[in-house]
Amino acid sequence: MLICLTASHKNAGFDMLERLSANAEHAAPRILEGHDAVQGAVVVATCNRFEAYLDLDAAEGTSPVPAVHEAIRAVGTVAGLEADELRTTFGFVHGNAVAGHLFAVASGLESVVVGEGEIAGQVRRSLEKARAEGTTTPELERLFQRASQTSRRVKNETGIGGEGRSLVRLALDLAESRVTDWGATRVLLVGTGRFAGASLAALRDRGVTDVRVYSPSGRGARFAANHGIESVPRGEYASAAAGADIIVTCTTAEHHVVDKALIAVGREELEASVALLPGAVVPVQEVRQLVIDLGLPRNVAPDVVDVPGVDLLDLETIKIHAPLEELGATDAAREIVDHDARAFGDGAEERDLAPAVVALRRHVYDILDGEISRAQARGDDGRTEAALRHMAGVLLHTPMVRSRELARAGEQAAWIDGLEALFGVKPEAEERSADARDVGAGRVGRDIRSTDAARSAADPAAPSAQADAS
Repeated sequence: MLICLTASHKNAGFDMLERLSANAEHAAPRILEGHDAVQGAVVVATCNRFEAYLDLDAAEGTSPVPAVHEAIRAVGTVAGLEADELRTTFGFVHGNAVAGHLFAVASGLESVVVGEGEIAGQVRRSLEKARAEGTTTPELERLFQRASQTSRRVKNETGIGGEGRSLVRLALDLAESRVTDWGATRVLLVGTGRFAGASLAALRDRGVTDVRVYSPSGRGARFAANHGIESVPRGEYASAAAGADIIVTCTTAEHHVVDKALIAVGREELEASVALLPGAVVPVQEVRQLVIDLGLPRNVAPDVVDVPGVDLLDLETIKIHAPLEELGATDAAREIVDHDARAFGDGAEERDLAPAVVALRRHVYDILDGEISRAQARGDDGRTEAALRHMAGVLLHTPMVRSRELARAGEQAAWIDGLEALFGVKPEAEERSADARDVGAGRVGRDIRSTDAARSAADPAAPSAQADAS
């Protein structure tokens, strides 16, 4: 059973999202420790959302609530938040709706700026991190791989991301009223993380040529060399910050990299240097500055606005001003997401019926083998065996077709009950239990082969699930 716990800009405050995101790397392993039913977990944490995708090994009729509560408690523990507060905040998505939700997220349809391009990469990296931590499962792998495929379809087949919409570009849109000439604007880029390249590209698109970079982690020189800009040495950081017209912070540092003290020290250094220049008449303190904070956790201390002439544009402010209606998702993008989510659900429902399919085929072929043995004992030359095998395939055709139809309608129980009522056939309890363990532990090969067998009986030309998965 797939479950998603979601907190985003739509249902959670920025402070909570910041706490959750700052501790996201520890969340998935802790979630797995919380309850035996949780077989896998992938955490997606961005500047505007925290989501935990869980794969539960829950027997039919068993409530997932205890496992979900333990997962929430685990998240609260690593983030330093009360479980009760998280329970009232987290959205809850389960079953087939999980695919639709993740596909929409990966396609940028649930972002502050609809269609923003960074989220697809963040979703992909979340899966890679889960692989490295050993917290993913085959079902979660399939879910996230299909999400990446859907996001690419949305990007390639619709115009939703055609304008390069992103938080970076929206921030610069909001800064437009403060900038008279982008070509003459001096920019300091702080950080070489996930938004740095996108920030630099967006600045250049607006005509900015004077960009310098500073990295708290010491990677500034390499970033600068790769992008043809100047790197700021550590000892010149304060004066560079004070001398910039715009500071864009996009580092993953867990501490403030810009604050009131830094700007104050930098201005003192610049004042001292300006005083040495003959004819200097413009005091440094009259220069107006804009600080754009794209970091999460926050890169910029709130007290920076206490410095005269400094304005702060952070993610919370960007969210408030995002023109959601203007940048709304296209109908075509939603149709792609809905179509792909239904296809994902159809495949999952068919696999849910795999044990019953196996039981029916075993029942039919046990009878078939008995009849073939009797025919061979009477001296059959092979024609009777061929006829019997053909007849078995014909007889299985309609039940296999109906199994898929009912599975896609969510009525698997009707098909299983019909088998028992007509033929006295039902999956053994231990087989169902073993199948559930296989899915939870990552051994889904038998399910795929069983579904393939059902498809082959229904249509010898049908493609296999293994081909789909490859």
